[in-house]
Amino acid sequence: MFGVNKESEAASMKNSMAASPSRAAVFNEGPCRPTVFRKLYERGDVPIQKDCREGGRSVQWKVELDMLDYHYFLPLFFDGLAESIAPYNFIAVQGIHEILDHGGPKILPVVPQLIAPIRKALDTRNNAVMCSTMKVLQHLVKSADRVGEALVPHFKQFLRVFCEFWGKTYAPHAVVYGPKKPSLGELVEETLQILEQRGGKDALKAIKVMIPNYHSCVSC
Repeated sequence: MFGVNKESEAASMKNSMAASPSRAAVFNEGPCRPTVFRKLYERGDVPIQKDCREGGRSVQWKVELDMLDYHYFLPLFFDGLAESIAPYNFIAVQGIHEILDHGGPKILPVVPQLIAPIRKALDTRNNAVMCSTMKVLQHLVKSADRVGEALVPHFKQFLRVFCEFWGKTYAPHAVVYGPKKPSLGELVEETLQILEQRGGKDALKAIKVMIPNYHSCVSC
């Protein structure tokens, strides 16, 4: 549709997602390598661009979102979460939020394909990237019925990073959500609460396997 060999690019993206940054020190940022999302965006194979009419604060789609191939493009945009360089980071994150706003029942079947890029983004340990990823996770869980429950079996793959930063008070850089800049620790806590609330009966148990000191917020 956009001159992309989907099979070869999907294989390339899978290999890219499998690579994890060095963990020599828990709180050290890993290398933010160029993503498959960046490669395809530069090549003109991603149907989105910055909308200069809005001062670069919004995006413009080249196709109707209802016509988007969610199985291909949603994981591709999630791959872009690991980007820390403009405009790729902004376009990937803004694109994800708009796709999630319009996806409805198309989102749930794609959830398993989103786990590896979520983990890769968190493994960068870059404050801005991690905060953007937390907000995307919150939106993902709320985007459609049963998405929260579908994430529960995959908690072990990304909650280990939550455990490392839970309760920390590092302030994110160049990321603003409303009038207050939440610390990374606050976003971790907030995201855990949403995962518990939307994850069904097994969510709390799965969270406590990774973060034993987490306290349930369901009765809060």
